[in-house]
Amino acid sequence: MEVRARAPGKIIVAGEHAVVHGSAAVAASIDLYTYVSLRFPTPADNDETLSLQLKDVSLEFSWPIARIKEAFPNLENPIPPSSCSLETLKLIASLVDEQNIPEANIGLAAGVTAFLWLFTSIHGCKPAKAVVNSELPLGSGLGSSAAFCVALSAAILALSDSVTMDFSHQGWQVFGENELELVNKWAFEGEKIIHGKPSGIDNTVSTYGNMIKFKSGDLTRLKTNMPLKMLITNTKVGRNTKALVASVSERTLRHPTAMASVFTAVDSISNEVAAIIQSPVSDDLAITEKEEKLAELMEMNQGLLQCMGVSHASIETILRTTLKYKLSTKLTGAGGGGCVLTLLPTRIL
Repeated sequence: MEVRARAPGKIIVAGEHAVVHGSAAVAASIDLYTYVSLRFPTPADNDETLSLQLKDVSLEFSWPIARIKEAFPNLENPIPPSSCSLETLKLIASLVDEQNIPEANIGLAAGVTAFLWLFTSIHGCKPAKAVVNSELPLGSGLGSSAAFCVALSAAILALSDSVTMDFSHQGWQVFGENELELVNKWAFEGEKIIHGKPSGIDNTVSTYGNMIKFKSGDLTRLKTNMPLKMLITNTKVGRNTKALVASVSERTLRHPTAMASVFTAVDSISNEVAAIIQSPVSDDLAITEKEEKLAELMEMNQGLLQCMGVSHASIETILRTTLKYKLSTKLTGAGGGGCVLTLLPTRIL
């Protein structure tokens, strides 16, 4: 039996980093996807391994089921969505270390760890093969890890007793609300393994799609009444999301009062962005006015991200370039490189 799942990447329109500290953020899914196919072998295959193939980097990892049973002698499945304990994380780390991941790809180890945790938590010690490919650049601020965790969780759950699927249907199917909630919970646990203390916004917008406002785990789906066009520019500068999130937390500990004011300001910006996006539009003039307000809010948000210490010389270069054309730009995601967003007003298109 085989199933294929996909999940979209995302952009953060307003509120990254501050959302980890309780502020609101606005995010939207984008039309770039991560795909996961999951297959259980037939008895005729005589295959007693669990394997993960990452096609984009031409790597494949494989574990004999006997080795997984040895590592998890007390494994109970399925379990409800829960955090991976430190003890279990160490056991999984030993399984990952045995794969001798090339130094150039060592950043993938956390994703491999998340795969082992999600699969064994839901299916236990069953043989299977997962194949992953993605249209999203890694580590660029477009939610590649969240899309991986969401697509992976969806595929794993689709072949479990936790959800009901119509396998006579050959096209893409959409999970119901209860199934989406379960996928999102498991994907968040995967994201925690990869990033440490994520806010949950990335996996949430990847799970539910479209545009959302997110605050302290609460989801509000936004219905836009105006076209919103963004140019995404990849600086091609790699960065570590986990380290950047930690650096903001460290700055907050050093300057609690000042950073609290920064987060409050970001919260106001995100709420205003959500209100503008959802408010009625009467004519082209109204759209132009809304775009001008959004442009100012993006500029303010970028200034606050600079206050958090997560901008980068490559980002600032793009800001200066787009400013020459009177366009507003901000980083999206963790910063420190990665991608930036530029608002494209309808009047110039």
